[in-house]
Amino acid sequence: MKEISKERKDAEGKVMHIYKESAPAIENLYEFSYINHIAWTTAVLLLGLVIWLSAALVNAENQRNALMTRQCQDKVFPTEVDKKCLRMVDSREHWWQHLHYALTHTSPEV
Repeated sequence: MKEISKERKDAEGKVMHIYKESAPAIENLYEFSYINHIAWTTAVLLLGLVIWLSAALVNAENQRNALMTRQCQDKVFPTEVDKKCLRMVDSREHWWQHLHYALTHTSPEV
C-alpha cells in the first residue's frame, strides 16, 4: 500500500476543515416559529365559545318571545303550549334582532 505524504495529508486536512466549516449547524437547521400558538389557540377557542353562546342566546330569546306573544298556543288546549311550534317558530324576522334584544334587555320586564 502506498504511503500518503505529510504535505498531502495537510492539504486534505485543510480541505476537510473547509468543508466542515461550510456544513450547516444542526442547532439552526430547523426553522422556529415565533408566533405564540397558545395565545392564538386560546383566542380562537374563546371566539368559538362566544359564537356558540350567541347562538344559544338567540334560540332562547326566540322561544321566550314566542311564549310572550302567544305564538305557540295549542289549538285544542288554549292553556297549553305547542312544543313542536316552539322548536320551529321564528318570532322575529332576523336572528340579530333576538341577539340585540337579549343583550340590551338584561332585566325581566315588569
